[in-house]
Amino acid sequence: MSGDLLNVWEYERAAEERLEPGAFGYFAGGANDEWTLRENLAAFTRCVLRPRVLVDVSEVGTEVTVLGTQISSPVLVAPTAFQRMAHPDGETATARGAAAARTIMCLSTIATATIEEVAAAAPDGARWFQLYWSPDRGIVRDFVARAEARGYRAIVLTVDLPVGGRRERDLRTGFEVPAEVPVPAFVAHAERVENVSPTQIGEVVDRSVTWRDLEWLRGLSSLPLAIKGVLTAEDALLACEAGAEAVVVSNHGGRQLDGVAASLDALPEVAEAVGDRAEVLMDGGIRRGTDVVKALALGARAVLAGRAPLWGLAVDGAAGVERVLDLLREEVALALALCGCESPAHVTRAHVGPAAGPQSSRG
Repeated sequence: MSGDLLNVWEYERAAEERLEPGAFGYFAGGANDEWTLRENLAAFTRCVLRPRVLVDVSEVGTEVTVLGTQISSPVLVAPTAFQRMAHPDGETATARGAAAARTIMCLSTIATATIEEVAAAAPDGARWFQLYWSPDRGIVRDFVARAEARGYRAIVLTVDLPVGGRRERDLRTGFEVPAEVPVPAFVAHAERVENVSPTQIGEVVDRSVTWRDLEWLRGLSSLPLAIKGVLTAEDALLACEAGAEAVVVSNHGGRQLDGVAASLDALPEVAEAVGDRAEVLMDGGIRRGTDVVKALALGARAVLAGRAPLWGLAVDGAAGVERVLDLLREEVALALALCGCESPAHVTRAHVGPAAGPQSSRG
């Protein structure tokens, strides 16, 4: 059936049909009134592409290099938790799908597969490890060492979750991860007894961490460090001063502080502040290849997509992940050609402008 699905929106609808309501609500939902969740999507309707014509686009490529790794398109797989709630193979299937699509998979700390299992599932795939900073620095040291030993190519420190956001869909459904679904991070913290609820995520994150602590983290590994969860120029500059090789503009998919800017709206401010001191990535609201091109025009080197490949995973496991990523790559290629760009590197700020008139709805 997945071959009949033509875009990410159709994959989302198919995933909703397959998943039980609590699991779908966890993956799809946001914090509080979900205003920021909606803004992540709406932001893409507030800017339009400005194509240039009579440009030689007989050969269009979508490849980019991110933190030294060449990938097939400017779309990486963002870290998402509890993936065995979407498919029995969980993160191992996502790793295989991302490897087949020739892009980077970012493994969440709150995964349902271990660092080692994901590496073994796709040994030739490019992968990063997303880190939540534990109150136990021994656990942080262990996570980083294991990731480096298993060939992960970067550490992505998520900084916008000192406490978990209030996600009312989960409260309404009483969503919990069943006891039979493993969550290795909670085992490491001796937190896992029965079922895990999303509100417990904040319990494995150190609220006291500051920019000063990054020097200690950098001393653990030579892997590049990306700081994920930046929405302001001020924090972008602090990330650069701390030696981060990449900054990820992100509001956690609208799942943390409701009422903050859409990632796309925050992107130009961060990109201007960073300049060439670090690579700028973004996540939040990516559903189409045209979304990706708009993000490139506003200063991103590449984007991370979380929900889109997750819907592919729910529908068809590794093959579904690969298919969603291939669809996005094909859409990026088409958008580049129609904008008069031979590659992502040819996209500039001149290729976007403000939308005029009422904004159209998405989905």
